[in-house]
Amino acid sequence: MDTDKNKAASQQVAIESLLLVDDNPINLQILYKTLEPTGHRLHVAKDGETALAIAREVKPFLILLDIMMPGMDGYEVCQALKKDPETAHIAVIFLSALEDSAAKVKGFAVGGVDYISKPFQADEVVARVSNHIKIHRLETELARRNSELESENLQILNAVSEGIIGLDKDGRVLLMNPAATAITGWAAADCFGELLSTIELFNSDDSYQVMEYQSLPYRSYYQGIAAHSDMEVIRRRDGTLIPVAITCSPRPEGGAVVVLRDISEWVASEEALKVAREEVELERQHMAHMERLSTTGEMAAGIAHEVNQPLTAIVNYAQVAKRLIAADELDKARLSELLEKLNTQSVRASEVVQRMRSFVKKPEQGRQVCDPNELMNDVLALAEIDSRVNDVPLHYEPDDSLPQVLADPVQIQQVILNLIRNAMEASHHRSAHVAIVAPPSVIVRAQLQGESVRFSVVDNGGGVAQELWDKLFTPFFTTKDNGMGIGLAICQSIVQAHGGELSFNNNAEGGATFFFSLAAA
Repeated sequence: MDTDKNKAASQQVAIESLLLVDDNPINLQILYKTLEPTGHRLHVAKDGETALAIAREVKPFLILLDIMMPGMDGYEVCQALKKDPETAHIAVIFLSALEDSAAKVKGFAVGGVDYISKPFQADEVVARVSNHIKIHRLETELARRNSELESENLQILNAVSEGIIGLDKDGRVLLMNPAATAITGWAAADCFGELLSTIELFNSDDSYQVMEYQSLPYRSYYQGIAAHSDMEVIRRRDGTLIPVAITCSPRPEGGAVVVLRDISEWVASEEALKVAREEVELERQHMAHMERLSTTGEMAAGIAHEVNQPLTAIVNYAQVAKRLIAADELDKARLSELLEKLNTQSVRASEVVQRMRSFVKKPEQGRQVCDPNELMNDVLALAEIDSRVNDVPLHYEPDDSLPQVLADPVQIQQVILNLIRNAMEASHHRSAHVAIVAPPSVIVRAQLQGESVRFSVVDNGGGVAQELWDKLFTPFFTTKDNGMGIGLAICQSIVQAHGGELSFNNNAEGGATFFFSLAAA
């Protein structure tokens, strides 16, 4: 295969045209006979005008040109050749008996590529001609390949979806691919040679003028530093704003390459995702609120009992006061004591109502820094109602060394209260076959665990059956006859929204422990 290529190349070189120019017929004859064996197509001319005519017609690869000729000398012929775009590419080797360096320098100055002294040496002529033909062919091939590479690069630049802007060391635009014009709205022809700063891509805020040195490209074309931003807002030619990711890379020879990527769709999808997340969060909060209302309904009997006790006491104390007044026994000390008891019972009833209002109402402040012990005390005050109704004692030992946590207090109290009520029910209604001697009870703990506070509720009921483990936090799954099956699912969603996970395990001594953790604030 390589042999065939070399043969084809030899044949192609062999048919290249050469033009021999000399006013001396003997010199022309010598040159002709010297070069004829090489196989090149040879043309001859005896003066400058004829040489130019032949050159324009056949466009030889190489001209051997005598300097000293009547009419137009060799220098003038060479200058005429180089001025004409059709013949400027033709290589010229000067022929002359002149040996002074000034003549040779002038020959190179007007465009000659070599110089052969007279009288000719045949081997030298053949060697120089052969070398220059090879050089000329290599240059032609190099130019062709460069043109192909430029075309390929241009195709690549035109095909990429990222906008590419080339800048010189002063920040002037050297090139813009179609994607850059589409992103910026500026035509390449309008930007070529202009300073990037004059296009004002980075002046996205009407109230603030971005200086050239403040833009990312400046760091690359002036300071030689690579720069990147995942999102910048640029101003298009029509004044509209568009979000882009931008990468600026310095060029070794000076200047920079700026790559812009339109991220409008990504930003829009992020906004849509944000809206969807907000809607999900609102729905979760609504479900949590409905669950709190449901819990309040389930606790209604106990709440009524808690409120009736102080109200009954208030009525009794008021009747005693009325009898004292009716009997005209106005003992100030006795009346003062009755009024104090009335006040105490009214405060007690008010606290029950206030706790329930705080529990049921929708949170307004969201997450805030909370004291774990205060959270637990508020929950226990609510849970005491069920504790007395179910005759299941509650145990909690505060730990003053606990760090504060960042949480929505109402929602976290809802989780803990739900777990306590489930634990009381499990302890109170444990099956007869459960081998636990201790009376029903629930232990509530808040403990430091690493950089988090772990909240746990421990019962001594029958534990969680293994077949229920995978279903326990599934919405609408319940083991209760009158349950909706959303309590633990909502608790799990609340804890997950706080960055945690609600989990459980069965205790070795019986019963179960439900727990979750909140990061320290």
